[in-house]
Amino acid sequence: MKNIYHPLHTEEILNRIDKLSPNSKPEWGKMKVAQMLAHCSAFQDIAMGHSSPARGWLGILIGNFVKPMFYNDKPVARNMSTIPTILIEDEREFEAEKEKLKEKIITFQHNGPEKCTTHPHAFFGTLTPEQWGKGIYKHLDHHLKQFGV
Repeated sequence: MKNIYHPLHTEEILNRIDKLSPNSKPEWGKMKVAQMLAHCSAFQDIAMGHSSPARGWLGILIGNFVKPMFYNDKPVARNMSTIPTILIEDEREFEAEKEKLKEKIITFQHNGPEKCTTHPHAFFGTLTPEQWGKGIYKHLDHHLKQFGV
């Protein structure tokens, strides 16, 4: 599984983000491209410890059992539910969101595993920095595929 801590994997993701345009259309889902970028940016905030959504009851019940789906090689299911606090429904400005996400990805990669959050994921619970690195790559890959890049 690819990992956002690996410089080549980070570079690949950043290059794919650069292929997006304000006119990019989703192959599934309701988010517009700028909303998707903001959603991914909000997810980066969680991994960086800038935001710590509370765990929901379903995650507390089954999160540990399904945790490997966050960082394994299997693709994320289309239209899978998300953490409510990072569901972006308002309009966003494409270029600003694109640059903000790229900066957060670069910062996260440069900070390394040592500065990854220790706060539990809202659904999956406690994750190691390695699991976060794989999960972030997988999450970004999922949404970039959603928009055809």
